[in-house]
Amino acid sequence: MSLILDHVNYVYGDDTALAVHALKDVNLVIPDGQFIGLIGHTGSGKSTLVQHLNGLIKPTSGSIYFNGEDIHAEDFDKKKLRSKVGLVFQYPEHQLFEIDVFKDVCFGPKNLGLPRQEVELRAYAALKHVGLEDEYFYQSPFDLSGGQKRRVAIAGVLAMKPDILILDEPTAGLDPKGRDEILDQIAKLKEETGITVILVSHSMEDVAKYVERIIVMNKGSVLYDDVPKEVFKHRKKLEEVGLAAPQVTYIMEALREKGLPVANDVTTIEEAKQEILKVIKG
Repeated sequence: MSLILDHVNYVYGDDTALAVHALKDVNLVIPDGQFIGLIGHTGSGKSTLVQHLNGLIKPTSGSIYFNGEDIHAEDFDKKKLRSKVGLVFQYPEHQLFEIDVFKDVCFGPKNLGLPRQEVELRAYAALKHVGLEDEYFYQSPFDLSGGQKRRVAIAGVLAMKPDILILDEPTAGLDPKGRDEILDQIAKLKEETGITVILVSHSMEDVAKYVERIIVMNKGSVLYDDVPKEVFKHRKKLEEVGLAAPQVTYIMEALREKGLPVANDVTTIEEAKQEILKVIKG
């Protein structure tokens, strides 16, 4: 069930003196089963773009298709769309409200009108997918740690059984351990279910480690759309638009300048480790 964006434009405050062109002629195909990183500096259009993907915002011009259907056609079921294209906002734990974790995760599928048994099975499976232990199921979500709250919020979207999961800065505000745990769990979920994942992030290290495709936004337009190694070859241009390559890429570049024959396209710590070991053994 792919998503297609066809010449999508969006203008905040259209027809006013304060109009801001947030998206400019965006053309994208999001196929089934990809793990995609969406990056860009603040104000580049990332958040505006992801809110278009499940119909929260309607383009000023252009079209968006889900499974071949125009999502803004009069007879299109947007409620069904939002169960299939799940969006987890930044700091999603602020949306938790039920008296215990399990009830909170049940809320979404319950609103789909599903039988109680199906609702509870979905909630249980979703909580397991995000790695939350059973002992927390009947605690208040407000008694959990930041990372645990984030897992509950993600589980609430997963319980809707989406085909596409969009995560807007899912690790914002977490410590390094919590960040790694969340992203490892998402990667495991992707591997086990084949779900499409779109990860919005400011961390070049995270996108380099986890995703197979990177979309770079700049001033509302798509600047690059390619595999990570190809995108990070454009280090100078990325720096010009307020981004960068992963830190390990710069470290390996410095080693090359010192005369070590390491590769110049390293983007992850594991790749750097293998390159350095190869030089030592050589």
